[in-house]
Amino acid sequence: MSSLLLDARCLVVKVGSSLVTNNGEGLDRAAIAAWADQISSLVKQGRHVVLVSSGAVAEGMQRLGWHKRPTAVNELQAAAAVGQMGLVQMYETCFATHGLHTAQVLLTHDDLADRKRYLNARSTLKTLLALNVIPIINENDTVVTDEIRFGDNDTLGSLVANLIEADALVILTDQSGLYSADPRKNPSAEFIQQAIAGDVELEKMAGGAGSSVGTGGMLTKILAAKRAARSGAHTVIASGREQNVLVRLAKGEAIGTHLKAEQFKTLAKKQWLADHLRLAGKVTLDEGAVRALRQDGKSLLPIGVVAVEGHFERGEVVACVDAHGQEVARGLVNYSAAETAKILRKPSAEIEKILGYVDASELMHRDNMILL
Repeated sequence: MSSLLLDARCLVVKVGSSLVTNNGEGLDRAAIAAWADQISSLVKQGRHVVLVSSGAVAEGMQRLGWHKRPTAVNELQAAAAVGQMGLVQMYETCFATHGLHTAQVLLTHDDLADRKRYLNARSTLKTLLALNVIPIINENDTVVTDEIRFGDNDTLGSLVANLIEADALVILTDQSGLYSADPRKNPSAEFIQQAIAGDVELEKMAGGAGSSVGTGGMLTKILAAKRAARSGAHTVIASGREQNVLVRLAKGEAIGTHLKAEQFKTLAKKQWLADHLRLAGKVTLDEGAVRALRQDGKSLLPIGVVAVEGHFERGEVVACVDAHGQEVARGLVNYSAAETAKILRKPSAEIEKILGYVDASELMHRDNMILL
């Protein structure tokens, strides 16, 4: 088996907190310098690299003398603000020795949920890459609230891979890759060298977060690979402590776990819909509507909806679920939640009579929907 990175021209590389901060003991200059050296080698080969780096909160904790990760949001935000300074300074210094410029890009999931901001971020990143500038991306922990508690840079890395339509996502961690079980608890756990991204069996095998420094476990990495695969990006999960890991992977060496993307690239607009992590609401479909969407590729009509939840407005992203609560699709809705509640189970011909106007005969058009 050869590395999935052998022919990759555009890569997103994510490094975890434990690697960047030497397990929370402060920024590891030697490690960061080594990644800068490897990435500069890839740039010289004509490849484009985006770096998604954790470590701001952990570095802030070290600078502030905190030995335990705080739980209060305001303290986490303060640590992120302090730590981000050191993190960016270190990357800038290390890449400058190779004659490369870096650019700090702080994102929240809201930046990617808004269509205009999404396109602006995509344009900026593609321009930076064309200029051979290395974008250093992190979640904007200083201003977000829910993401700082539940977000992780594995997910952010996959979103960025989709955003710029990268060929591969490389997740560098303090583990050698993915195992069939937690090797720290189960000595008979088997190493997984290759698999298909999105395989449900992988999610069953993945354990939880095991580090006191970072927040992402193997499950977040597997879900990140599943998300990245929607835009055709392969994922490699490997140890960031492996000598010259990025250069060796680029040369074709099979290091770590390789999760292959086997599906076709999703159209950009539908990929944007799929990338929404928070939805405005959901509608429950009957069996006929589920069949019409999945098998016939039809639009969603009001008559196929049996229930509505949330307080969404027209044009927001809404989930479509079956009777068991399983998400079938998501898309841009043509009517608000209040209006949907009035027209559900009704034929489209009655929309104008019920609402006093008709905007569209479909509740959700197939062109504005993605099946999941």
